[in-house]
Amino acid sequence: MIDSLSIIFPIYNEIRRIDFSLKIIKKFIKSSKFSYLQIIFVDDGSNDSTYYQVNNFITKFNPKKNIKLLLLKNSKNLGKGYSLKKGISYADGKWLLTSDIDLSVSLGHFRKWKLDLLKKKNFYVFFGSRNHPDSNVKKTFIRFFLGIFYRTLIYFLFKIKFYDTQCGYKLFKTTIAKKLFHKLKDRRFAHDVEIILLANKYKISIKEMPVVWAHKKYSKLNIFLDTFIMFIDLLTIRKKYF
Repeated sequence: MIDSLSIIFPIYNEIRRIDFSLKIIKKFIKSSKFSYLQIIFVDDGSNDSTYYQVNNFITKFNPKKNIKLLLLKNSKNLGKGYSLKKGISYADGKWLLTSDIDLSVSLGHFRKWKLDLLKKKNFYVFFGSRNHPDSNVKKTFIRFFLGIFYRTLIYFLFKIKFYDTQCGYKLFKTTIAKKLFHKLKDRRFAHDVEIILLANKYKISIKEMPVVWAHKKYSKLNIFLDTFIMFIDLLTIRKKYF
């Protein structure tokens, strides 16, 4: 059972959906029964009013003493990997959840994962996987195609047999997350792959877990540009580890 949890949200120019997401987060906080809950938002240099909306939310919110809300800000857009690394360095819950702010996977979904049994088998890192056989996923054709493309490319470059490296919903024992992310070099979207390589290096097992996932509006994914950038980042990581 997890009763001490930190949640990291990397955010960037989310003004079109941040209010809706904050309402859901507020409901999650109020209904939570953790002995300690920490919510960390890391604004990755937004140039809209995302930072101010989140700051206003934190200022007006009056949580219980066992709940901590924290907002960090990068001086400029430095990438999702960098933002997660920064947020994790501030985490002080015993367990740590990373989540995209669109909340494509519900925050409490990990409660369905039978973690007590898995911890007995020395699993302390869990990757939500949209391609897991038991997942329930509603996504666009282009995301379906990109998933196949990334999975094939990553296996070709690194011989990593993962259904899905890119799902933002991941759960770590915090001490392990800090160890892995402290060594992380990739600042952008390929950081997930580097985390797997680092886990392999330190003989840390990762368990892929099923999720209920739904595509949300206002995605900032640029199919051509982001795919090209990730390809370059993957080649850089391969050069470092092989």
